[in-house]
Amino acid sequence: MSAVMVDVQNLAIQEVKIAEDTLTVELSDGRSISAPLAWYPRLWHGTADERQQWRLIGRGEGIHWPDLDEDISLLGLIRGQPSRESAGSLKRWLDERAHYQQ
Repeated sequence: MSAVMVDVQNLAIQEVKIAEDTLTVELSDGRSISAPLAWYPRLWHGTADERQQWRLIGRGEGIHWPDLDEDISLLGLIRGQPSRESAGSLKRWLDERAHYQQ
């Protein structure tokens, strides 16, 4: 098995675009990376307004959604890693969310 080394030291997220079912980031080197929103359940369950309330972390090393308590790293996107949140944690978050939306 071989490992792929990814140098993100000189890369940064420049822009974030969220479609109905896709997260796309524009990078400082001109590339775009897209991933299905289904990989990130908190984004998937968030409203369109909540999804648009993001900010860059560090110098574009990641993205934070304060209303959804979600963070996605540039390295994770490049590696194609979906969310690692446990089913139990997601269930607690969804239950709490449903309680506040009533």
